[in-house]
Amino acid sequence: MKTLDIFKTALANTLRTKLRTFLTVTAVVVGAFTLTLTSGIGAGINKYIDAQVDAMGDTNQVYVMPAQTMDASMSFAGSEPQEYDPDAEGSTSEFGMPALDEDDIDELEQLDNVELVDPMVFVNVEYLEMSDGTQYALSSPGLPFELSMLEYAAGEAPSTSNDAHEIVVPTSWLSTFDIDDTENADQAIGETVTVGVQDLEGNTETVEAEVVGVSEETITGSGAQPIPSHGLNQEIAEINNTADDTTLDYSYMQAVLTVDNLAENEDQIKADLAEIDMVGQTVEDQMGMISGIIDAITWVFNGFALIALLAASFGIVNTLLISVQERTRQIGLYKALGMTNGKVFTLFSTEAIVIGLMGSIIGIGLGSVLGVIGNSVLINGPLDSVPGLALFAIEPVSLLVIAVVIILIAFLAGTLPARRAATKDPIEALRHD
Repeated sequence: MKTLDIFKTALANTLRTKLRTFLTVTAVVVGAFTLTLTSGIGAGINKYIDAQVDAMGDTNQVYVMPAQTMDASMSFAGSEPQEYDPDAEGSTSEFGMPALDEDDIDELEQLDNVELVDPMVFVNVEYLEMSDGTQYALSSPGLPFELSMLEYAAGEAPSTSNDAHEIVVPTSWLSTFDIDDTENADQAIGETVTVGVQDLEGNTETVEAEVVGVSEETITGSGAQPIPSHGLNQEIAEINNTADDTTLDYSYMQAVLTVDNLAENEDQIKADLAEIDMVGQTVEDQMGMISGIIDAITWVFNGFALIALLAASFGIVNTLLISVQERTRQIGLYKALGMTNGKVFTLFSTEAIVIGLMGSIIGIGLGSVLGVIGNSVLINGPLDSVPGLALFAIEPVSLLVIAVVIILIAFLAGTLPARRAATKDPIEALRHD
C-alpha cells in the first residue's frame, strides 16, 4: 500500500464514525484555538512595544540616574526608617528621590564616547506669544530628549548648542500661525515666538525663540506640545529657579546621554556609570522588561492550552483503541493480504495525525479569525485613543509551529493504539467476532 493510499484509507476510516471523530477533534480544536489566540496576543502586544521602541527615535540614548534611586524606589514598603545624614552621598533629592547635580552632569560629560548630556529638567512656561502679539497658554512644554523621537512635517530638530534658543511646534499649533493645512507647515519655519517665563518671585521674563521644526505626534505621545531646544530649556530652567537675581542650585531626576555607536559601546558605558555610582538604561532595556512580562503571561496561557491538548490526546488514544477493537477482523485481513506490521502501524498512526491535522486547521483558523476581528473591534472602538495599538498579530511561523506541535502530540497519542494493531496475530484477528 502506497503512502497516498494509506492517507486516503486513514481519512476514510476517521470519517467512518463521524460523531466520535467530531468529539475527539473538538478537544484538539480547543487547544489549537487557545494556543493561536495567546500566541497572537503576545505577538501583537510585542509588535506594539517594538513600534514604541522605534518611535523613540535615537537608539544611541542612555537614561541615567543615581544608583541609589533603584534602592530608594524599592524601600518604601515595609522598610525601617533611616536616620538622616546630611553628609551622605546622594543626599541631594528630587521629589524625595536621589538625584543628579551639576557635578554629576560634568562627570557624565567626561565619559568616553558620550556626545551629549541632556539633563531632564522639568520647566514651567506661562505662555507662547506669536508675532502678532497673541499669547497662548503653555504650562508644560515637552522635554528636549524627546526631539529625537519625532517625525517632522517640516523643518528639523533644533541645535544641541547651549546658546541656541530654538523650538519645535506640533502640527496642532499651526493654526496659531494662521496656517490651515499641514502641507503648508514649512511656512512656520523661521518664525520667531516669545516665551513667557516666571521666576521664583512671580516676575515674568521673556525669551525669544526661532521655530525650526513642525512635529507629528508619535504613538508615545511625544510631540503633542511645543518642545524647546536644549539651550532654550536650560535658559527657562534658570529663570524658573531665580529669585532676586540669584539662581538657585537645582537637581535632575535623570540625564539622557547620547552615545557614539551605543551598540558597540553599551557595556563600556554601563561599566563607566557603575564606577561613578550611577545606572543607565537604554530604551530596549526599559521596554524589554515589559516585553518579558508579556511573554511570561503568554507562556502561562500557552501552558493551559497545552494541558487542553494533553487531555485531547487521551481522547485520541481512546478513539483509536476503540477503532482497533472494532476493526480487528479488518486488521487480520490486511495482514493476510501481505500488509506488514510497519504498514499497519503507519495506517493507525496516520489516523491520529489526520485527527490532529483537522483539529489544528480548524482551531488555528477560528483563533486567527476571532483574533483579527477582535483586534479590529477593540482598536477602532474602546481603544481607538491609543495610536498604533495592536492586540493581535498573525505570525505564520508561530502558526506553523502550533500545527506541528499539535500533529506531533496526536502522533504520539496514536502510537499506543497503532502498536496494538500492528502486533495483532492475523489468525486470531480473523477469528475475532
